[in-house]
Amino acid sequence: MTNPRHCDVLIIGAGPAGSSAARELAANGYNVLVAEKFKMPRDKSCSGILINKSLQLLESYFGSPPPRAAVCAPAENRGMVFTNDEGKEYVYEQKGLNIWRNSFDYWLAQKAAAVGATWKDETAVINYEEKGDFVVVKLKNKGGGEYLAKAKIVIDCSGVCSVKRKLFPFPRGYIYTYQTFNKGSVDLDPHYFYAYLQPRFSGYDAWFNVKDDQLIFGVSVEVKDTAKIGSYYSSFIEYMAREHSAKIDAREKVEKWLMPQVLPGCPINHGAGRILFAGEAAGFLNPMGEGISAALESGFAAAKAVQQADLRSRFAAQAILAAYAENTLAVKTYMERQWRFVADLSAKFSHMK
Repeated sequence: MTNPRHCDVLIIGAGPAGSSAARELAANGYNVLVAEKFKMPRDKSCSGILINKSLQLLESYFGSPPPRAAVCAPAENRGMVFTNDEGKEYVYEQKGLNIWRNSFDYWLAQKAAAVGATWKDETAVINYEEKGDFVVVKLKNKGGGEYLAKAKIVIDCSGVCSVKRKLFPFPRGYIYTYQTFNKGSVDLDPHYFYAYLQPRFSGYDAWFNVKDDQLIFGVSVEVKDTAKIGSYYSSFIEYMAREHSAKIDAREKVEKWLMPQVLPGCPINHGAGRILFAGEAAGFLNPMGEGISAALESGFAAAKAVQQADLRSRFAAQAILAAYAENTLAVKTYMERQWRFVADLSAKFSHMK
């Protein structure tokens, strides 16, 4: 505790945002430490669909598509099918890739490590505080031992991490997601991701997709309505059985997660002082939980902002935040456009226009 480790940039979270930032900075000579709370490879509840935009970003930032080990069947995703609150179906074709998030995120972290980033899994961030020209970060390792790190910049990419929520309150709610992995059958094309916006199935949205012959059914609600999740799920399964001949033979896994609720105007919290937020921690999230492309872009934008500044300057923090906000203007515009698109489909999201 008395001899903290020093680094240029400490990144919290080894997901797409954290690894995108880590790889860009390490490749350009920065001393980068990535702290990941869970043991890698770790699960992350997610659609696991890489849209065409994400595939292009991976080629640009990481130099290649994901390895075969991260891809699940059917590998080809052909787009999304929306069913609005009146039951009308809209099909949107787009080339994509179906992946497992645990293997995908592990590959991203390895790509960052290959150019010099150091990452430590099973390492939780307990607290961080800006002190002068540094941010002092308290960490806890898997054995329960606590130690300090001092970084010139911290990029928090930890999603809905409680540390960030406690230290930097922001006017946003949270969405509770619940999805099951099942063996069974259904009369739907497994090459698409299906989103259902009918109010009787969820407080937010419901969805279906297929990964390696596992049928995934999910529903979501605002956190204040978590007690309703069981009835929503039952209604959704009954609908899928009636409309698409869904049959569940065995349930293999249940996943529960939190994600930020996106508010009208898509407000973004870029950070404060020498602490930046990227990915879902900042509020970047496209409709139906598509956060991978925004995470990749915002993490990369944060890294570029750090590179644009002189970290020795006492004005570095202001310069980095200003550059980061400017670097993410296109990401935010894309996000706003996507939410307006969903608002035009469904009265449930009309407030997002």
